[in-house]
Amino acid sequence: MEGSRPLSQSSTAGAATPFWRALPFIIACGGLVAMASFGPRSSMGLFLTPMTEARGWSRETFAFAIAVQNLIWGIGQPFAGAFADRYGTTRVLIAGALLCGGGMMLMAWAPTPLWLHISAGLLFGVGLSASSFSIVLAAYGRIVSPEKRSIAFGIGTAAGSFGQFLFAPLGQALIDVYGWQMALLGLGGLTFILISIFSLPLKGKPTSHPSQFGGRDQTIREALSEAFSHPSYLLLVAGFFVCGFHLAFITVHLPAYIVDKGLDPSWGGWSIALIGLFNVVGSLVAGSLGQRHPKQIMLVAIYLARSAIIVFFVMLPMTPVTLMIFSASMGLLWLATVPPTSGLVAVMFGPRYMGTLFGVVFLSHQIGSFIGVWLGGLLYDTTGSYDVVWWISVGLGVFAAVVHWPIKDQAIERIMPAAE
Repeated sequence: MEGSRPLSQSSTAGAATPFWRALPFIIACGGLVAMASFGPRSSMGLFLTPMTEARGWSRETFAFAIAVQNLIWGIGQPFAGAFADRYGTTRVLIAGALLCGGGMMLMAWAPTPLWLHISAGLLFGVGLSASSFSIVLAAYGRIVSPEKRSIAFGIGTAAGSFGQFLFAPLGQALIDVYGWQMALLGLGGLTFILISIFSLPLKGKPTSHPSQFGGRDQTIREALSEAFSHPSYLLLVAGFFVCGFHLAFITVHLPAYIVDKGLDPSWGGWSIALIGLFNVVGSLVAGSLGQRHPKQIMLVAIYLARSAIIVFFVMLPMTPVTLMIFSASMGLLWLATVPPTSGLVAVMFGPRYMGTLFGVVFLSHQIGSFIGVWLGGLLYDTTGSYDVVWWISVGLGVFAAVVHWPIKDQAIERIMPAAE
């Protein structure tokens, strides 16, 4: 499992290239991995009401478990990225699949809040760090040539969103027919099988580029030190926090919020599914635009648009029509941040340690997710309403737009170490 070079050039070298090493097939398999990991995770909000009612727990108890999941996912992401950079993508993805599937299955049994936090929080969170689209995008970064990376990142992100579209109604249907426990068991088994199979063509790890760092390969420590001394990278880390806050709060609490407003619970599954469906379009468009336009300006526009959409959603009466309009609009912007954000990391530092460096950026995202999920449950139990968290989301969107404006969409000026 030596390193690999971009297949956009090598895959066309001759007809003898097997189809499982062809670029379109590898990108498709990576997309299926992203779909299989992101889909079930996006369905967790559907289990909030039935599980808390069955166990007699508060919403904060469930929300805290998912908040822990998001935080552990973020903490583990730089380490999972580093392992993938060093030992190869497939090994890390299969390990993540085992932990994701096992976490959901254990969650179905969890008799106490502690076991809920261990299963849905710790195990599922570690599994996501090793099997999510971040690992897939890092693999794309080493496989796809620079001029086509942005669109490849968009495809991988869109695939994860399509998983949300598929798994949200599937999860709701399984809950309705078999109950929430059997639904978790089914989703856990399906996640393990799909990721394990489709991760195989992604095998490999980045090659070193000694000529780019004074005649030798750059170390992980040097890469991290270089990144944290770069202002644009620090701003990117700060801004991605807001994306995590928005996504986690809406994913977990929107189904309960619309029930509180008088709609049938089935609208929760359809709203999450519609967000995922429209994000397929949003991610592909973001990936395409990222090849031609400044990525930081795209991020400014995305975060401002999110804030505007939330304002209208909170102020308008809750009806199926306003819910669907909100879901579709938010879906277009849902993970549209990922192609330009990951693209900026690749542009600044190259693909050598992209798994590690994007993992650090993603850690900030997941800290935001932790706070968004937990704060939603806490303030609901305290005030009986989600209104405060919605308005916090609006303010954070404006903050993210301001933070992204000064970022430079260009490679870092690397000072070569002196020859020894």
